[in-house]
Amino acid sequence: MEVDLGVPLAPGVPAAPHDASGERVVTHDLAGLAPPPRPARRWVPRRVVATPAAYDHEHGLRVMARVEELGLEVERLRSNRLTGLRGGTERETYAAAKSTMAIVVSPPSRRRLQPIAPSADWRFDLAEGCPAHCQYCYLAGSLSGPPVTRVYADLDDILGGLAEYAGRGTVTSRRADRAGEGTTFEASCYTDPLALEHLTGSWRRAVEHFGAWDADVQLRWTTKYADVDGFLDVAHHGRTRVRFSVNCAPVAERFEGGTARVADRLAALRRLALAGYPVGLTIAPIMPLPDWREHYGALLAEVAAAVEGLPGLDLTAELITHRFTPGSKEVLLGWYPRTKLEMDEAARTRKHGKFGAVKWVYPRDTMAELRDWFTGNLPPSCRVLYWT
Repeated sequence: MEVDLGVPLAPGVPAAPHDASGERVVTHDLAGLAPPPRPARRWVPRRVVATPAAYDHEHGLRVMARVEELGLEVERLRSNRLTGLRGGTERETYAAAKSTMAIVVSPPSRRRLQPIAPSADWRFDLAEGCPAHCQYCYLAGSLSGPPVTRVYADLDDILGGLAEYAGRGTVTSRRADRAGEGTTFEASCYTDPLALEHLTGSWRRAVEHFGAWDADVQLRWTTKYADVDGFLDVAHHGRTRVRFSVNCAPVAERFEGGTARVADRLAALRRLALAGYPVGLTIAPIMPLPDWREHYGALLAEVAAAVEGLPGLDLTAELITHRFTPGSKEVLLGWYPRTKLEMDEAARTRKHGKFGAVKWVYPRDTMAELRDWFTGNLPPSCRVLYWT
């Protein structure tokens, strides 16, 4: 569903100079360099539920208040379990879950952070589930049960528990080529933060938390949406890197339902860069389609135009090829039985993950060809963090 909730356009787009201490500060001197934002594409759940435990947390009550201000009713559940989300078929279950937002308390396992190679030192979650309809969805087969979007009410406790992990990272903070990022915390493994922000306010609070955290740390999240105006005035102090997931037109237009247009995502990247944020591209999933050089060349031309003339640009790229597991393929075919997404094991190479799980990737020669082309055609100002 696409609605305009009346968010005013920013009067100017801030630039990114530095003060005497080296911190980035926000001004409005370069407003003319960024295009005005288009009306935001925002998800409106058909059903919002809250567990009893969510009412014990201040942030849970804040989320409920935001939701009710948007004219949505919050249904209080009788127990802390989510039930009644399954339909008669896989498609019915998918439809019911994807239109539901649940305000819950995070399970204890979510509070024990795990490394998240190759993106960041640590993964933490403020939500689980995504309202988009990407036919290659990375969450398929990774999360158990119906794909309902769960928003965590105990945000303040989650953010408060991060300090004990600072300086202890092993994935990025010990690599010489990424030492400047400090201890990195990834917050978008199991959700798209920007898709939920108008309902929760969670990620603005996270950006504020990292901005006020006087330590060598960085918050990282990625999105397929463009509704960034609520972040332009945040005192982030350069400690949040927002990456935009982009793809060439045949992939984005066919397989990424319910998301913002790629052009709008790139315009949002520009606005955040002008506001002093480190920014990034997550080009994923890369697919060797017919005429893929032409299609991805057009995408990279859009990227180059979006970052042209940006002062002090800090731009990274994460390059991720398409892969799938037997479990994710089964789930995706249940969700999207008529998908045209290529998942042919005969055209792939079998690979075993860290814990022995099977996944199907492109053959070695194809991977090498794709990698060479992308690393040779990205804008010179773009730093590649990893290829996988």
